[in-house]
Amino acid sequence: MVATSKPNTPEVAALLERRRPFRLIDHPNLIRALSVAVTLGLWEWYGRGVDPVFLSYPTAILAALPAMLETGELQKAFFASLQPLAIGFGVAIVLGIVFGLAMGRYRLLDYLLDVQMTALYSTPNVALVPILILWFGLGIQSKIAIVFLAAFFPIVVNTYGGVRDIGRGLVEIAEVEGANERQIFTKIIVPASLPFIMAGVRLAVGRAVVGMVVAEMFTAISGLGGAIVNYSNAFATSKVFVTIVVLVLLGVALTKAVEYLQRRFARWKETERAS
Repeated sequence: MVATSKPNTPEVAALLERRRPFRLIDHPNLIRALSVAVTLGLWEWYGRGVDPVFLSYPTAILAALPAMLETGELQKAFFASLQPLAIGFGVAIVLGIVFGLAMGRYRLLDYLLDVQMTALYSTPNVALVPILILWFGLGIQSKIAIVFLAAFFPIVVNTYGGVRDIGRGLVEIAEVEGANERQIFTKIIVPASLPFIMAGVRLAVGRAVVGMVVAEMFTAISGLGGAIVNYSNAFATSKVFVTIVVLVLLGVALTKAVEYLQRRFARWKETERAS
């Protein structure tokens, strides 16, 4: 019996890859790099024709970075912002998931808290800043509270929606098989809601960073938000943009971390995607 070679060998795959016509859509990283390069180029070209008091440009921003790192002002502001962000966002994740799961699973709790959650979610966080300052002062406690409120409600709403999206049939099958409430909650409710939970956390990342900046601008002037205020008052526009870029990178890094966790803990959902 003569053995035949398999068609899907690495050599055949490489040959097919070489014969395939070039399509830009097959290279997403190249598209992203070109998009960023064009954006920076246009920004550089336009920014050089504007008064530097009103707008900086990429090369000027890059030139201002070493001096800020040498004096340590940028690192000091960055680490000052991380503490309230980490505490407020961490507490928001824990309580948001707990409240979202409980409200989605237990109808009585949903009826008790639905109006309050909707009202607080609809209230602009900035409107609550003066009250929070009165309650917690100008220190780190008020900053943590502002970050918490900014991040809490997207997590609750998405988690609640994930629980309510679970089909009744899954729970009925588990009940027929003799599963108790704890088993239903841990084996069905939480895993099925996980993509919605992670989506809520991903949305909350941006709101938490915004809440951190708002808190630092309206309370004790410190951290990255305080640095923006101080540099703006000194008309140091390039340093303002350095701080903004750091905030952008922080938000992107946190978002990518959440996306990684979502792919890791909800792999089954990734295989269901249409594209």
